[in-house]
Amino acid sequence: MDDIVKQAMAKWPNVPNCYGWLGLDARGNWYMRDDRVQALGHFASGVPGSKGSLLQHDKLIDFIGRNYHADALGQWFFQNGPQRVYVELEATPLIWRIQPDMIVNDHIGRPTQVLACLMDERGYVYLQTEGGFGLVHTQDVGLAASAIEQGEWALQEVLQSSLGRRYGYQQSPQSLQIK
Repeated sequence: MDDIVKQAMAKWPNVPNCYGWLGLDARGNWYMRDDRVQALGHFASGVPGSKGSLLQHDKLIDFIGRNYHADALGQWFFQNGPQRVYVELEATPLIWRIQPDMIVNDHIGRPTQVLACLMDERGYVYLQTEGGFGLVHTQDVGLAASAIEQGEWALQEVLQSSLGRRYGYQQSPQSLQIK
């Protein structure tokens, strides 16, 4: 976590949490979601326009990545100064990129080691790693298939509906706030 963020948290300890305003898609892209966009539907709903505006500012994306964490309930958030901005997930909290030399990095760029490779009933491929659980980026599924075929990774089948419970993450922290 950035020092400036830690300082802001100490200075303003009681800032309310923010829900629904930031999303992470299945390709590792960040989206800002204002009130108008949120009114269109949930981030992962597939409703046109419900994702919001794609973030393209490299320094902002890097700042979000450095301050992206999970709480004890498996809700992922971006610590924006003193405020936690909870993230709506289209798929999983991490999106894995696989390099041709089989180095695996998350969407933030942090390297990791693969512990398990899974595939759901729709054919989506996931990795459990030392760095956490996530979806393999669609452009890298071929590299994952090569690792499976070569016996580097053993494939396990899993139901998509069980992933959040099994790997301890909440896809929509905002939905937990609605009573």
